[in-house]
Amino acid sequence: MNNHKNLIVWQKSMEFVTAIYVVTKTFPKEEFFGIVSQMRRAAISIPSNIAEGYGRVYDKETSKFLSIALGSASEIETQLIISKNLDYIDVQEAQKLIEQIEEIIRMLTALIKSRSI
Repeated sequence: MNNHKNLIVWQKSMEFVTAIYVVTKTFPKEEFFGIVSQMRRAAISIPSNIAEGYGRVYDKETSKFLSIALGSASEIETQLIISKNLDYIDVQEAQKLIEQIEEIIRMLTALIKSRSI
């Protein structure tokens, strides 16, 4: 049985959500309803859409939700760069998070390609 919890990309994206919540706690208070909210929603969207896709019966639906997860991962990569540019995240922490999301993006891309054969 295909279970999203067995996917390494889902596990890594769950860890990434936690990391985003931790790092955004240090952002300026005036950003709570701005970039903090946007980053948290995008991060949560990644494992949530993987799970929803794997809860679907048809491969086409699964691929659709994996594609949405990939879009959210690309979105948060951009938000991390913006946060670094605004000095909300120090360069080393930003680089670590960007490397994590790039790995998730690669894994999602490979998973989508493997399902569209």
